[in-house]
Amino acid sequence: MSQKYSTISPALAVGTDEPDRNLALELVRVTEAAAIAGGHWVGFGDKNKADGAAVDAMRSFLHTVHFNGVVVIGEGEKDEAPMLFNGEHVGDGTGPECDVAVDPIDGTRLTALGINNALAVLAVAERGTMFDPSAVFYMEKLVTGPEAADMVDLRLPVKQNLHLIAKAKGVKVNQLNVMILDRDRHRPLVEEIREAGARTKFIMDGDVAGAIAAARSGTGVDALMGIGGTPEGIVAACAIKSLGGVIQGRLWPTSDDEKQKAIDAGHDLERVLSTNDLVTSDNCYFAATGITDGDLLKGVRYSKDKVLTQSIVMRSKSGTIRFVDGEHQASKWEGYARK
Repeated sequence: MSQKYSTISPALAVGTDEPDRNLALELVRVTEAAAIAGGHWVGFGDKNKADGAAVDAMRSFLHTVHFNGVVVIGEGEKDEAPMLFNGEHVGDGTGPECDVAVDPIDGTRLTALGINNALAVLAVAERGTMFDPSAVFYMEKLVTGPEAADMVDLRLPVKQNLHLIAKAKGVKVNQLNVMILDRDRHRPLVEEIREAGARTKFIMDGDVAGAIAAARSGTGVDALMGIGGTPEGIVAACAIKSLGGVIQGRLWPTSDDEKQKAIDAGHDLERVLSTNDLVTSDNCYFAATGITDGDLLKGVRYSKDKVLTQSIVMRSKSGTIRFVDGEHQASKWEGYARK
């Protein structure tokens, strides 16, 4: 009689038609490619060329991945993108059917100006499990870590949420750091945060990295608040599924036309969307590679014969988070160099 020496926990097992753990490292290859291509444009002041290079590389490598993917959160209408648009099929066409969310550069302006926290980002979940925002490009967001995940509520006053976070973390409110996009629309929110006694930490762009920082321990960020991109919120939800913590969002149309489109699509604009509303699957993946140095990852480094990358990849089913340091032969990547 043969003896079993190991078994996989039923909680980690997946069927043949579901994305399995091997997908994680395939996705890192995709974000590495986008970061290497986009990274050649760091500091050259042209965010469109940087984004174009990253899109080309990400799309090329996505078509080598063993899955049958459909882009549901893409470059899309907001960026007038001809590639990686919503509805585009990606992958090699075999294997599990998946929803795909892409952001070849989260922080194109950061890349162009050589500022920290630009990332190449990709998220994947089982087909039909990612929220469809129906062309509402922005949402109010609240992100915090596992300690206060079951206590906060976007509908509560800012001061009350901050006191709940402080209580859950066992600290005083004046020890909290709240990350927020540096935008004129956030002036009233900034005043509320400061009047409550907490501190603000501004970011120019890149609120996927900000959301992850708010959910992870040891980052010096206790919460992310404010209005940011809806696509970025859905991508961040895939990461938070692995990290623990919570993201809450409420759609924020920027015009009457956008508001009417949302209503026609059946959205309740007062509804607060939770992490599980933004991505319902418990088997989703998040991968990111640094383009510029940041709070989460080191940026791409180029030398005569090597390209160095640092990435993070997460899988929600196992709750696994891996950091991946890549060393690439520069000669193999010459086709993605800035012309």
